[in-house]
Amino acid sequence: MTWHYLALGALLALGTGCTVGDGSGSVTSERLYLSECWNGPFDLQPDFFAANPYREEALMIRVQRGDNNTEASDGVTVIVNDLSKVKLGEPIPVGVPNGVVPPGQPLTGRPNPLVTLSIYLHQTCHEQNSATYSVSGEITFSSIFSGNLNEENSDKRLTAAKFTARFADPRDLVDAADPDAVTSEDVKGEFSFYFQRGQPAQPFQ
Repeated sequence: MTWHYLALGALLALGTGCTVGDGSGSVTSERLYLSECWNGPFDLQPDFFAANPYREEALMIRVQRGDNNTEASDGVTVIVNDLSKVKLGEPIPVGVPNGVVPPGQPLTGRPNPLVTLSIYLHQTCHEQNSATYSVSGEITFSSIFSGNLNEENSDKRLTAAKFTARFADPRDLVDAADPDAVTSEDVKGEFSFYFQRGQPAQPFQ
């Protein structure tokens, strides 16, 4: 098991230390594709923003419509695997999260990416695996939370970023006659919010 998934598991298990909603942002695409769920224009219209740090080393960001848990919501998850390597103002290539590639298949996108993104439409699709993953693109942070739960410097509690990425489910790409048909067009997003320590409205699941 990679460090990425050890960290992600810890992030998912922690229900404390998250922001509770307030912020601003957008996530749109002229064509988002999720097999048997969505194939067309997409506008998330997020109104819930949360950050969950892991040992001041990694950060999970949730940009979501509504404050329900992820299993009943639509949103975007951004995983920053190493906060120390994030350079503000510089584009960071994004790729497929480690471990989501089907067994026996080659890796798609940049290996061991510093930042990964996933879009989940559990509210819209009502399916257990209604998610798609970043396979290319980049994200640029103008500010990012330090990861310190007791951070007093307001500038270091701010997370703000913009991204443009393409998304796909690696399982769909394995036998696709036309990979572009099962890959979303550019998904563009931005978000800005301050970390506020406290119990989230719903814990990460």
